[in-house]
Amino acid sequence: MSYVDVMILRHLMRTPAHGYELRKHVEANTGFVLHNNSLYPALRRFEEAGAVTKTAEAQEGRPPRHVYEITELGREMLLDLLTDLPVSAAGDESEFLVRLAQFDLLAPDERSALLDAREAAVRARLEQLRALRERAGDERWGALANDHLIDLCDVELAWLTRLRAEAAEDHRPQVHAGDQARTGLLGPDRDAVR
Repeated sequence: MSYVDVMILRHLMRTPAHGYELRKHVEANTGFVLHNNSLYPALRRFEEAGAVTKTAEAQEGRPPRHVYEITELGREMLLDLLTDLPVSAAGDESEFLVRLAQFDLLAPDERSALLDAREAAVRARLEQLRALRERAGDERWGALANDHLIDLCDVELAWLTRLRAEAAEDHRPQVHAGDQARTGLLGPDRDAVR
């Protein structure tokens, strides 16, 4: 589930946060329940890799709270995670959609590569479904279910075509994600553009 790593780093790119804030952000934006036994090992892994720093924030009458902040290496790691989507992973809807939601951080060729990977995954799924449909023969309900899945693939292929057109028309100035701190373009609720 690299999309969870993407969500964690992306939130930290917006603003430093403590673990509870990160967990709630990922849960609110993905619907995925992120348990502490998944979150904190990821944060520890990022810290060991130099992608985040951790500082202790004093709290009255309680143990200090750890606040995590992304580093320049973490920004680079985020961009690597965003652009690394092999066709085998592009078939996972969550992996693709989390990356799509971050297209403002990516260059046109990187966006195109992600759309290519998703399209290849959908086409492979469509081919598999059509082969299953042929084998279904006169099994009415199985065929109806399969036809529905085929229709969903067709709809997604049309949507991907629209996304390509939208990406081609997106002429907003782009700022590398690592430039966020210098440009001040990124506030808590705003996305940086590259």
